[in-house]
Amino acid sequence: MPSPGKLPGPESTAGRPLPPTARNVSPIVPRSTISGRALIVVVAIMTFLASITTGAVLLVRASAAEWQSDISSEMTIQVRPAQGRDLERDVRAVVEALRVTPGILDVRAFSDQESGRLLEPWLGTGLSLNDLPVPRVIVARVAPGGAVGMSDLRERLAQVAPSASVDDHRAWIERMRTMTNATVFAGLGVLALVIMATVISVSFATRGAMAANRPIVEVLHFVGAGDRYIANRFLRHFLRLGLEGGLIGVGAAVLLFGFAESIGGWFSGTPVGDQFAALLGTFSLRPSGYLVLVAQAMLIAIITAWSSRQTLLATLADVD
Repeated sequence: MPSPGKLPGPESTAGRPLPPTARNVSPIVPRSTISGRALIVVVAIMTFLASITTGAVLLVRASAAEWQSDISSEMTIQVRPAQGRDLERDVRAVVEALRVTPGILDVRAFSDQESGRLLEPWLGTGLSLNDLPVPRVIVARVAPGGAVGMSDLRERLAQVAPSASVDDHRAWIERMRTMTNATVFAGLGVLALVIMATVISVSFATRGAMAANRPIVEVLHFVGAGDRYIANRFLRHFLRLGLEGGLIGVGAAVLLFGFAESIGGWFSGTPVGDQFAALLGTFSLRPSGYLVLVAQAMLIAIITAWSSRQTLLATLADVD
């Protein structure tokens, strides 16, 4: 029995001290609140949008790099029919000139039928191209990293076949590079907007949590608890919420990319699937891409905790 005039304190129950693990079990910020669950949903949505944007940028960059590699490894020569010249002889002369050019590995001349089939996507099938001046196409494969003197090559081909024209696809490569850079900058802009929206949402959530727990925070503040001590408790709380929301968002994005890859596999080999693969590439991310998405989710969680801490420090500065 406790002595008269002395009530059992928080450190004892029936004269026995409480075990250390039973102390300080109540956090300053409640772990399960409506605002906390709402913030998890907001962070999950923001992380999902950021993951979709980042994944799309990675897919576009991978497809553009593959396109540029394929295009830069080849050059196309067209030999147009000219009055008073033998087209077949000009084609053979161009092929021989290309084969002795340093940096060119292989040369292939398309036949009349193959050159005509290249026009079918525009002119359709079943047309007689005998009366049309269809040029003959020659494809030369360039050695990886090899440098071909284009000015000398054009002069040499002009001597053997005046109607020959060379296209090294530099214009297409520059357009692809410009498109890729524009896509990357657009993705970075969307990520910046997502991060700004996340910071604003966390700031409002922190002020709401501060208002709901203001009596406790003020008592801790006035009994000597430092601002950093209180802010670190909020940081842990919002870091946990950010991690939960980030993992939910990135998990949904990974499932979406996996589903898109499965859909692409189902349509592989069909005309629709081949067209999408030619234009957009596959929808499969590399393992490094998934690591980037996970790292991005962790970054959003850290930003969530940091913004809550900064907001709380600014709020505590106004407490007298």
